[in-house]
Amino acid sequence: MPDFDVFNGDADGICALLQLRLSEPKKSRLVTGTKRDIKLLDKVDARHGDQVTVLDISMKKNKSSLNRILNASAKVLYIDHHLAGDIPKNNSLQAIIDTDPNVCTCLLTNNFLQGAYRKWAAVGAYGDNMQTGAEKICKQENIKTKDQIELQKLGIAINYNGYGASTQDLHYHPAELFQSLLDYSNPLDCIADKSSVYKSLYDAYESDINRTTALKPELVSKSIAVYMLPDEAWARRVSGVFGNLLANKHPDRAHGIVSHHPEGGYVISIRAPKNNPKRAGELCSDFPTGGGREGAAGINQLPENQLPNFIIEFQKTYP
Repeated sequence: MPDFDVFNGDADGICALLQLRLSEPKKSRLVTGTKRDIKLLDKVDARHGDQVTVLDISMKKNKSSLNRILNASAKVLYIDHHLAGDIPKNNSLQAIIDTDPNVCTCLLTNNFLQGAYRKWAAVGAYGDNMQTGAEKICKQENIKTKDQIELQKLGIAINYNGYGASTQDLHYHPAELFQSLLDYSNPLDCIADKSSVYKSLYDAYESDINRTTALKPELVSKSIAVYMLPDEAWARRVSGVFGNLLANKHPDRAHGIVSHHPEGGYVISIRAPKNNPKRAGELCSDFPTGGGREGAAGINQLPENQLPNFIIEFQKTYP
């Protein structure tokens, strides 16, 4: 019987699965995609007795497929921090869901495994911009400051790789990146290995993020800022990490990053104020392809004529 590992293609999803598969190695079917590709359970044809592990994708957005999988008598481990809606009551479902804005899937997985691979949990938390959680782990592990900086850079690089309109925009397919990182039980070994993906990926991140220094907000106030990115692959790749940088630089301000969707309309990334990480997921869920969590959320494809309405609602949410 096949097992399925279903995970978000960003740092949080990849590093959560790294912890699990380093702890319990197994060959499984990897189901993943870009950061925005979240209805991943639609791609899972699980049968009686199959084990399905689901990491860092919204249960609310995958509810119908989750129920289909449970009705097929497959067993499901679901770990996530996004808005979940009503969680099915089923003996075959083990759901570890926590929507606290200071929690991410990597940190939940770290608790589930009782700290078996804390350093990878820290990498994922850094990538998901959960610095407090990452630093707490580093303190528990007595990690030196210079190594903390390297773990943070690795997390940012992995997270950066997840953003794009399709996997063609990415430097590595998330499944390929996961398999490459699985060779290292300690992420510091990955960083030290000159032949690993780390250096090339971080160099690509720096090249793209440096282009954002010339960007100016289309709309800015004490409480919000909205940036329009150019219609180029580098801009689609950098949208998430650029939002994190802005959130860290202006912690009392909410940020909206608007990218062009190749099929028309816009891709929206939202970062709630770092000092009050609330309502981002609620705001984006009001739009048909939107969702997320309290501190960060997005809309996968916003029609062009809806952008003014979105900006109005963004201003109302963070007055």
